[in-house]
Amino acid sequence: MAQDSSLPDFWDVRYQQGVTPWEGAQPDVLMQRFIASLPPGSRVLLPGCGSAADVRWLLQAGMQVDAIDFSHEAIRRAAAALQDSPVRLWQADFFALDAAAHYDLVFERAFLCALPPRRWKDYTQKMMQLIPSGAYLAGVFFLADKAKGPPFGTSREALQQLLAEGFELMDCQPAGATLPVFAGQEFWMVWQRKPAADGRPAE
Repeated sequence: MAQDSSLPDFWDVRYQQGVTPWEGAQPDVLMQRFIASLPPGSRVLLPGCGSAADVRWLLQAGMQVDAIDFSHEAIRRAAAALQDSPVRLWQADFFALDAAAHYDLVFERAFLCALPPRRWKDYTQKMMQLIPSGAYLAGVFFLADKAKGPPFGTSREALQQLLAEGFELMDCQPAGATLPVFAGQEFWMVWQRKPAADGRPAE
C-alpha cells in the first residue's frame, strides 16, 4: 500500500481494502452543545471528510455544510451515503481551496493527525485564510506521543505553538467517545480566530 499520507492514493487504497479504522465516529455532548451555540445557517467546512459521517447531524443542527476530501474513494462513499442531503460535497485538496471562501467554523475530525507533520504549518496557514476573525476551528484533536503515523500525535503544548499565531484556545476537554485507533487520546478543542496583528479583522 502507498505509504505517504499526503497523497490521495494512500487513502484510496485503504478505502478500497476496507482498512478504515478512523471511520464511524459519533458526535458527543461537547460537540453538539458547541454547534447549538452557533447561529442557524452558519457555514461549516469539513476538510478530509472521509465518508462524511458528521454531515448529517451538522445539517440537522441547522448548519450549511461543505465537505471535501482529496480521496476519490472517500468522496464516492460519502456521495452514496448523502445523496438525499443538501450538503455541498466535492473532491478537493484542502490546501488548494480558494482563500476567499470564508467559514464560520472549520470542523476538525482526524484531519490534522492524518497529515504528515511536515504539512502542519501549511494546515495552520490555510486555516488562517479560511477562518475570519471571531470564527472557529473546532473539533477533535489527537493528543498523543506518537510520531509515526497516521495517526500522527502531538501534544497540547506543541499544538498551542502551531496555532498560536492565528488562534486562541477557548476550550479543551477529553472527547466523550473515541475510536479504538485513537486509544482514548482525542480531545475536543475550540480555537477562535484572532484579529489581525494590525488591528484589522483577520481575512
